Amino acid sequence: MNTADDTRTRILAAARELFAERGYAATSLADIAAAVGLTKTAVAYHFHPKDRLASELLSPAAGDMLVLLGTDHATRADFVEALVAFAVRYRSVIRLFMEDLAADDSVPQDAERVTIRTFRDEIFAKLAGDDPGPELRLRSWALLGALQWGAVKTMDLPEEQVRTVLLEAVRGC
Repeated sequence: MNTADDTRTRILAAARELFAERGYAATSLADIAAAVGLTKTAVAYHFHPKDRLASELLSPAAGDMLVLLGTDHATRADFVEALVAFAVRYRSVIRLFMEDLAADDSVPQDAERVTIRTFRDEIFAKLAGDDPGPELRLRSWALLGALQWGAVKTMDLPEEQVRTVLLEAVRGC
């Protein structure tokens, strides 16, 4: 790996950690630069604007989300289990994925927000079905909320523990 690749990797790792800890909006390029011992200009050289960091961090998750949504799960419970596994595997970017970029529908429609909202809506559609009644709608949104907050607030816990507890918590949703 050359020096530029190593620097990019370090920047991405710091951004992933800071975004998970503080959120996307509350993390500046200067914060990321300080975490890796670089100047803000050096970070901006690799990732300007800051949205490029988000795009690069989201790319692997987006690919796996497409696979998840494209897979024909035998039951809703099978889909929920796969969704929990996804949320736990990508919990370091899940805050960015579901909270900062997707949660507020009033925020302008840039490409990342549109993509993330589309994923969120597709996940909801797979959970709730075509014409859900009020109870199933509520259960589906509750499940998404449990996954979002369960992933965001448990970075200090082992993945297996988070997966097990989240599966138990969302079984009734």
